[in-house]
Amino acid sequence: MHIKKQAWARTVLALAAGLLASAAMAATTTVSYIKPDSFIDMPRSQPDQERVMQELTAHFVKLGKTLPPDQFLAIYITNIDLAGRIDMMRRMGGNDIRIMNGGADWPRIELHFSLREHGQVLSSGDEQLSDMVYLQHVNQYSSGDTLRYEKAMVDNWFYKKFPAAKQERNRS
Repeated sequence: MHIKKQAWARTVLALAAGLLASAAMAATTTVSYIKPDSFIDMPRSQPDQERVMQELTAHFVKLGKTLPPDQFLAIYITNIDLAGRIDMMRRMGGNDIRIMNGGADWPRIELHFSLREHGQVLSSGDEQLSDMVYLQHVNQYSSGDTLRYEKAMVDNWFYKKFPAAKQERNRS
């Protein structure tokens, strides 16, 4: 029994070392929200606002994993205007209803980014993402994804801004 415990402990240590090594090689992404209470268009309820920020953060982190190893991407979101407009007269199950008509209701995100590798800044700047024709694109995200237009817009910006990420994505 003692030998089995030692073998199990060696296996766990080997797995942990492998995970640490792969984490050290993987690109890292952080997302911060600067004064989210002043964003142009966010859901009215605090839980819904948090959900939007969590989903966008997860999406940026997922995209960041396609960057070359040892790169660090910091995203600072300074404003969000979600696709569509909240219909103040209607709610469904306590949730806001967004009406999308393709007029002046396109998604917009303002952000600052900094891409670093080994402490050196490779690229940085302020960006104003927007997609004025968001309803006219084929969208890879499901109709049940409440941020499908924002995610598609972010994808478009990300792979244009960081072409090396696209190469990494195509290899996997």
